[in-house]
Amino acid sequence: MSHLSERPENPVVGVPMPHESAALHVTGTALYTDDLVWRTKDVLHAYPVQVMKAHGRITALRTEPALAVPGVVRVLTGADVPGVNDAGMKHDEPLFPDEVMFYGHAVAWVLGETLEAARLGAAAVEVELEELPSLITLQDAMAAGSYHGAQPLMETGDIDAGFADSAHVFTGQFQFSGQEHFYLETHAALAQIDENGQVFIQSSTQHPSETQEIVSHVLGVPAHEVTVQCLRMGGGFGGKEMQPHGFAAVAALGAKLTGRPVRFRLNRTQDLTMSGKRHGFHAKWKIGFDTEGRIQALDATLVADGGWSLDLSEPVLARALCHIDNTYWIPNARVAGRIAKTNTVSNTAFRGFGGPQGMLVIEDILGRCAPRLGLDPMELRERNFYRPGQGQTTPYGQPVTQAERIATVWQQVKDDAGIADRKREIAAFNAAHPHTKRALALTGIKFGISFNLTAFNQGGALVLIYKDGSVLINHGGTEMGQGLHTKMMQVAATTLGIPLDKVRLAPTRTDKVPNTSATAASSGADLNGGAIKNACEQLRERLLRVAAGRLGGNASDVRIVGGVARLLGSDKELAWDDLVRTAYFQRVQLSAAGFYRTEGLHWDAKTFRGSPFKYFAHGAAATEVEVDGFTGAYRIRRVDIVHDVGDSLSPLIDIGQVEGGFVQGAGWLTLEDLRWDAGDGPHRGRLLTQAASTYKLPSFSEMPEEFNVTLLENATEEGAVYGSKAVGEPPLMLAFSVREALRQAAAAFGPSGASVELASPATPEAVYWAVQAARRGAAARNGQVRDGVTVGGHAGNGQVAEGRDRTGAEALHGA
Repeated sequence: MSHLSERPENPVVGVPMPHESAALHVTGTALYTDDLVWRTKDVLHAYPVQVMKAHGRITALRTEPALAVPGVVRVLTGADVPGVNDAGMKHDEPLFPDEVMFYGHAVAWVLGETLEAARLGAAAVEVELEELPSLITLQDAMAAGSYHGAQPLMETGDIDAGFADSAHVFTGQFQFSGQEHFYLETHAALAQIDENGQVFIQSSTQHPSETQEIVSHVLGVPAHEVTVQCLRMGGGFGGKEMQPHGFAAVAALGAKLTGRPVRFRLNRTQDLTMSGKRHGFHAKWKIGFDTEGRIQALDATLVADGGWSLDLSEPVLARALCHIDNTYWIPNARVAGRIAKTNTVSNTAFRGFGGPQGMLVIEDILGRCAPRLGLDPMELRERNFYRPGQGQTTPYGQPVTQAERIATVWQQVKDDAGIADRKREIAAFNAAHPHTKRALALTGIKFGISFNLTAFNQGGALVLIYKDGSVLINHGGTEMGQGLHTKMMQVAATTLGIPLDKVRLAPTRTDKVPNTSATAASSGADLNGGAIKNACEQLRERLLRVAAGRLGGNASDVRIVGGVARLLGSDKELAWDDLVRTAYFQRVQLSAAGFYRTEGLHWDAKTFRGSPFKYFAHGAAATEVEVDGFTGAYRIRRVDIVHDVGDSLSPLIDIGQVEGGFVQGAGWLTLEDLRWDAGDGPHRGRLLTQAASTYKLPSFSEMPEEFNVTLLENATEEGAVYGSKAVGEPPLMLAFSVREALRQAAAAFGPSGASVELASPATPEAVYWAVQAARRGAAARNGQVRDGVTVGGHAGNGQVAEGRDRTGAEALHGA
């Protein structure tokens, strides 16, 4: 086993323990960015001047009326920017735009003594606009040929030969919606200027170093004059990876120009209408199977709705292409990608970062094709798994080195959930209940861990030991409720060999650990854990030499366990506090900077080939649902999950992440229905679902009645910190089992073997239409419907999905 993966005696990692801030969370004493305002003197409040048109060129901007409003101090416009007027890394996101690109685009910001004064001032600003044509839906953009960014193409094998060898060929299209992050804490920042003119920003950001970079180039100052700190976030889910930067820059610019602290916080409506979402996608596909139902070829085009600017759309699309295979070997494939440019908010990272979108495409294909092939969906999926010992690689050329885990977690779920017995029970229930149907679906995941951009796979840490033996750790990762800080404290305590109560963690800030990567791509524990372990090992080696001198032996024979240094083969020991004090008086350095870089990665974005991921995380989930045939309403009766986190750093945290990720994925796939006004009226482009009253989030009523989560045992990950695996994003995709169960339940209202299309999100309305389509299929079998054509329900952006599959001559829904 590698040094990085090996665990010492009595490790603190692997011990179930609550979140390090759990008590603060539940008592309301945890501080978030906006809480700091009330501890800061003379704060000004920023408020946006939003233009409620989808697209237009600004012909006049009059700020004088705002300055006449009592309490208004200043109006910030593009003329005030001393550096670069841009809030993005692609230089396509003007901080103060001359052209309005989406409904609600902020063109100026008002600073007021109170939030109300700033709001009234923003309402007084006069904006004249020359309206321009707008593209709201993904279909609008595709029809107009409106695209931007990279056009990746992933190819493997011989696609033409693959289809020629296929006994069954199907084609189809699939469009599915995005998802709102809806974190509890909206975007927030607090900027201050010190006596030397240096900028200090408290920001709710997943990427403090990039926030620092954007602020420095907007202000036209070097990065060392800008410090960004993140205490914690009330949720991020990717929405705070890129988009906080411009908001922090507004606050920093206001502070620089006025000399006073500036508070920035979006209210919920502003956050929903101004910040990006998960990318909705359109997929067009053609797939070939042999006589046994094994995939021979896949030809697909994925189009992501990027919104008005690129943001992170290019890497999101790249990860979607890299995950279209999921757990299945596809020997011949050609998958192309495009990014549509629309007049909506700029879509951005969201838990899974394109992986869920790519995986959803192949899962939808298999769900639709299984009945046409005369196979049970579970059997079809199982037949196409990557197999160990076959030398199989992904379509982009990375070997699948743990293919056995795909089958291992799958089989464990089948056994733990009693799949065979329950399927018989469900068949009996359905036969006895004509208006209510149940179904049980099992799906698996294979999710790559690492940033696709190799340079981002690095982490840093700073560990300080004080004379009294207490330890303070700093690392580059941010805490958004996912428990990263808890794990990092456990890693430090384990490496140093001390109790957890000796360790404290400081807030993430750019003047302690520089040039950090975003806390994203599920890599927070891998990168920062490796860096903390490296720093602690440096300190431990120094202390072992000191202990050896005191105990009268060799440093290689000293072990520090439970806060006591002992010499092997001797009863001599030295308490940690005494050891540290001795080291200090011997002038031994008691601080260390740690660093970690993920080894073995290589990626060519132009050829779309390489091994971009350190490893794959695996999991499987079985979900049983019950559907009401009159309304499409459904409930999740039971969920069984087995998930691979390697050797868990913190089991309680990891189980919580699996549960939370699954529920969030189920929300995306079944409930959360983003809608924009796509009409030609005065509110074209307006987000219609801009509150919790109109945007349905998962709640206790949507939780499974029985929810069983098991972490895969004996699953050490070689070459990762203490043998662990990432857990943040992969569990979200386990929710595919919910959607596939709903599809099968809807199909149960029709004839045996019918293929049913299901919109995404599969809302009760969409399920109702799928049920109706299945019933029409039954009627067609009885000669009541001549052509058997069925049309699915809502498929995102207010559009209607119609799928046409082909086997030889064109056929639809098995007709």
